[in-house]
Amino acid sequence: MKVQGVNILHFPFDNVSGFNTDTRSLNGIPFLAPWANRAADGALHINGKTYPFNESAGTLRLDANGLPIHGMLSRSPFWEVIDLGADSDSAHITSRLEFWKYPNLMANWPFAHEYEMTYRLGNGTLEVRTTIVSRCAEPMPVAIGFHPYFNLPGVQRDEAVAHIPVQSHVETDSRLVATGELKPVSLADRTELKDHRFDDGFTDIVRDPDGRAVFYIEGAGKRIEVVYGPKYQVAVIYAPPGKDFICFEPMTALTNGVNLAAAGKYPALQWIAPGEMWSESFWVIPPSPSPALQAAP
Repeated sequence: MKVQGVNILHFPFDNVSGFNTDTRSLNGIPFLAPWANRAADGALHINGKTYPFNESAGTLRLDANGLPIHGMLSRSPFWEVIDLGADSDSAHITSRLEFWKYPNLMANWPFAHEYEMTYRLGNGTLEVRTTIVSRCAEPMPVAIGFHPYFNLPGVQRDEAVAHIPVQSHVETDSRLVATGELKPVSLADRTELKDHRFDDGFTDIVRDPDGRAVFYIEGAGKRIEVVYGPKYQVAVIYAPPGKDFICFEPMTALTNGVNLAAAGKYPALQWIAPGEMWSESFWVIPPSPSPALQAAP
């Protein structure tokens, strides 16, 4: 995503070919579905039933502890463009993925559904809108998320501050799996990244009267804002030392939220009733054009 010719998304490749040959790293704005982050217990517990993970289907991505992570769609070839257009104010593209058509996907999430995703760029703002349509006879949990990587051009991590409007920290075990426990947290309105290492989940997000929440990174007179719609109830912040990016990750549920809900530890899990749909957006507002950006190579 280029602003005045400079990319504001972490993308450590010279071209798309380099991206296609790297099957492990995440960059850009990957979509994490049908579950985001890690799923524990070796199975999904949903609607009073247990669905063991099936590694032989070849659709699972495992973390260093052998836990399924980030769902199955971050590099899926099954998306189809269904709408593309532009006018004097904006441009958009909509793609659809009919999850229910693919047995190897259904083997690890046995709920018939489909996704429609629209990227719309207008007035300098990128909107990412995701709609999930249930084709299932049972209620389906919503545990999706995104993992966008942002960097301020020409600004190192330790020179930047972040605004993270949250009130509760999601406690995890040694595998970074949420336990269901939340603890109050108070971050400075402008948190110095040089003093913090983030790989944390948060909830109880502070919102405006419309239910939206604004996160941002700022430095050297530049600012990138990420705005969550009301149904993104969890924020994962990832800003490791030595890297000049920060991830403001919109999530619909806690890590392992499906199983936590089944255990009675997470009542806030969202659901889609049979035949119904769920839809929500987040927005990326990049740096306004400035002399610093225009002079960047």
